[in-house]
Amino acid sequence: MATYAIKTHQFSVNRVCRLLNISRSVYHYESTLANDNEIKQVLKELAEKHRRYGFKKMFQKIRQRSYAWNHKRVYRVYCDLQLNLRRKPKKRLPSREKIALAQPKRMNVSWSMDFMSDALLNGRRFRTVNVIDDCNREALGIKASVSLPTRRVTELLDFIAYQRGYPLQLRLDNGPENISKEMVAWAKKHGVHIHYIQPGKPAQNAYIERFNRTYREEVLDMYLFRNIDEVQSITDKWLQEYNGERPHESLGNLTPKGYKGQLVSTNALY
Repeated sequence: MATYAIKTHQFSVNRVCRLLNISRSVYHYESTLANDNEIKQVLKELAEKHRRYGFKKMFQKIRQRSYAWNHKRVYRVYCDLQLNLRRKPKKRLPSREKIALAQPKRMNVSWSMDFMSDALLNGRRFRTVNVIDDCNREALGIKASVSLPTRRVTELLDFIAYQRGYPLQLRLDNGPENISKEMVAWAKKHGVHIHYIQPGKPAQNAYIERFNRTYREEVLDMYLFRNIDEVQSITDKWLQEYNGERPHESLGNLTPKGYKGQLVSTNALY
């Protein structure tokens, strides 16, 4: 209306603004839409590389790259690109008392270990043994093989311990490899206390169970493997990213290596 009056009746801007009861700044205002192309490009790149990352993980990766975009703006673009992951509704369970798993304050106080299984492209089954440090959730090693007797498991533990020392405690479930005489003898030899969780209570080994889920989603379910060497190669590459790049909410959005560096700075490493 203001523009029409000015162009048609040759009114001044001041007069038109007084007649319409608006300020001159409103008349001269021109909206500027934010250009979100760079945000879209970064989100698409992260979604292509980390297909199981949700918004929080992606936003922390953006922060790692030193971008200063507001989280609300990034989330709007994230939704526009339809990158939201579908959530499975949780089954309603009766309320119960929750006991949090204590996080060690130092490295090498407690390790957790567990086994997983999958299949190659030809249908042949294989297993992996996964080991993490409960303090900073660092993945210490993953060994993939069609057969994992106790001897090969203890060899992996010895290899890890050669680099960082033996833990005070090793948390395990009650699988046949874990309760074998060979495993008990290995633990006694190196002064490692084996903490067996209660049968049927995987929540008592929650750190490694959560790690297993991530490994399943980002590696085992993401690729088709032709042979064991390919499984191990992809796993080793993923471990470097997991320990050095992937932010963890439980660690204040630090990576396992970043949290380890924080322990070093406070002289609380071991």
